[in-house]
Amino acid sequence: MAEDGGSYLDLIKLTTDKLSIDTVSDSVTCSSCGAVSLFLGTTRDHFEGKTVVQLEYEAYVPMAESELRKICADIRATWPTVRHICIHHRLGVVPITETSVIIAVSSPHRHDSLEAVKYCIDTLKATVPIWKKEIYESEEPCWKENKECKWAESRLKSKAS
Repeated sequence: MAEDGGSYLDLIKLTTDKLSIDTVSDSVTCSSCGAVSLFLGTTRDHFEGKTVVQLEYEAYVPMAESELRKICADIRATWPTVRHICIHHRLGVVPITETSVIIAVSSPHRHDSLEAVKYCIDTLKATVPIWKKEIYESEEPCWKENKECKWAESRLKSKAS
């Protein structure tokens, strides 16, 4: 459990280790907050009719950490009652059903923590340089771009010109 002595925590971790829901949840839990909202992103076994065997993630870690800190600052500016934020993202191989990303936000009441978690995952997918490769059962692997990804959108527009 996080200390409740008036400090605010922004906990960011990019790791090849298996992610722990309990660790993330415990890191944002504190006595002044009645809400801890969590988002878990897990590897599913299919995409567009193809059987997915596993995912692989790569990141430019210094830039990814910087972008994640910006997201935390945006959350704090938009939802000032948010107490603690924890974002853990796995890199490397992530097998089917295992967790790729965990986001947890604590606040005194549920509205702010729920809204902040939604903003966090949507913005992470749009701005953080983390790349995903889907490994299929019977086809060539494929690097995937998130539909929210801002740099992919600008690249598509420049190709259309």
